Amino acid sequence: MHQFELLAELPAAEAFKSLYDTTGWGPASRDAAFYQAALAGSWRVRAAYAEGQLIGFVRAISDGHLHAFITEMIVRPEFQGQGVGAALLGAIMADCRAAGLSDIQLFCAKGKSAFYQRHGFVSRPADAPGMQFNPQG
Repeated sequence: MHQFELLAELPAAEAFKSLYDTTGWGPASRDAAFYQAALAGSWRVRAAYAEGQLIGFVRAISDGHLHAFITEMIVRPEFQGQGVGAALLGAIMADCRAAGLSDIQLFCAKGKSAFYQRHGFVSRPADAPGMQFNPQG
């Protein structure tokens, strides 16, 4: 089990790109400036570090009053299962609750729904799922 610390600050764009690239969610060809611009739109963030390395990150995008969307919940694969994700999610959820937000949503990666269910999230009913824009459609 690794020791880690949580900080409520944006990570360096290069470190975030490196972490993001572990997910396979986007092309590795994106440069750090692309991620810097994306991070700038965050409402609240938590970054987990072990020995100076960014090992996990979560952010919320919100209007600060009605709705929050948790995104980029990422833990480096070699640190998964060690409480990093639970600590990140708990911290960002505390930020949401402190702001009085009760409508907190997220999309979870394939195979990760059990993690979120353990932390109080429920799947939307099949007849009321989230929707996503399809630019090819």
